[in-house]
Amino acid sequence: MSKDNKTGGTPSDEKSAKDTHYANLRRAHRDNKRERGEIPTPGFQKRKRGGDDWKPPTLAPDQVHLYGLHTVRAALENKERKKIKLSVTPNALARLEVDVETLGIPVEMVSPQDLDKVLGPDAIHQGVMLETRPLPVRRLEALKDSPLILVLDQVTDPHNVGAIMRSAVAFNAGALITTQRHSPTESGVLAKSASGALELIPYIQITNLADALGELHKLGFVTIGLDSEGPAPLEGTFSGDKVALVLGAEGKGLRQKTRETVNALARLDMPGEIKSLNVSNAAAIALYAARIHLKG
Repeated sequence: MSKDNKTGGTPSDEKSAKDTHYANLRRAHRDNKRERGEIPTPGFQKRKRGGDDWKPPTLAPDQVHLYGLHTVRAALENKERKKIKLSVTPNALARLEVDVETLGIPVEMVSPQDLDKVLGPDAIHQGVMLETRPLPVRRLEALKDSPLILVLDQVTDPHNVGAIMRSAVAFNAGALITTQRHSPTESGVLAKSASGALELIPYIQITNLADALGELHKLGFVTIGLDSEGPAPLEGTFSGDKVALVLGAEGKGLRQKTRETVNALARLDMPGEIKSLNVSNAAAIALYAARIHLKG
C-alpha cells in the first residue's frame, strides 16, 4: 500500500516545477553569456506574424533607439548620454534594477509586442528600449593622453564593430576611430553588439583616414597596420610608448593609401591551417599584444 502524499501535490507536479525552475536558470545564464558576447546572438529567428510587412520607423538624425538590458543600463549610467524616454516591460524593469523616480525622463510601460513594432520582430530587445540623442562628437586632440587606440579602415558590419568596441574597452584603449563613410553610425544594432561598451569609449568618426593618421603621428602615436602580408610579426614591430593599431575590412583589408600612411605594416603569425581571422578576433589579439608591449 502506498503512502499518502503529505505535500498536497503529486510527484509529477513537483518534478514539473523543478524542471521549470532549472529551465529558467539556464535561460538566464544563457542570456547573460550572450549579453557579454561569450556566445553568439542567433542570426535567424522565425519572424512573427506580420513580420514580413515590418518597415523600420524613420528616425530623425538626432534620434537613436538603444535596446537590450546591458546596453540600456550602461546608457542610463552614462552622464554624457542625453536620454529622452524609457520604454520597458514590467519584467524587464525588474531586471534593469533602476529607480525610475530618479531617471528624470518619462518611463512608459509596454508589452514586448509594442517594442517589436518599433524595433522589428528580429531585434533581441529583452523588453527594454531607450530613446536617446547621439553621444557628443569627440575630437582627435582629446587622445593625447591615451597610450593605445584602435583605428578601423572601412569596417562596415555593425556587429563586428560592436565586438571590436568590447575588446577595445576590455584592453583600456582610449578610442575607436572609424571613417564617416563605409562605417556604421551610432545605432541600436551597434550598441547591442557592443553590449554597453559604446558608453565607455569615444567612438570617433573622421572624414579622411590618411589625414587622421597624420594627426596621430603629430600626437606621438606609432601607427601599425595589420596586414596578412606584413613584412614582420606584430610583436616585433612595436616601438614607442603610444600605439595606434589600424585594421581593415575583412576580404579587402587595408586600402592602399592607408598602407602607405601608417608607420609600419605587421602580420599576425598563425601556425595553424587557417591563416586569417575575423576582424574582431584579430583586433582582440592585436590589442593584447599592444598591452604587453606598453607594459614593458
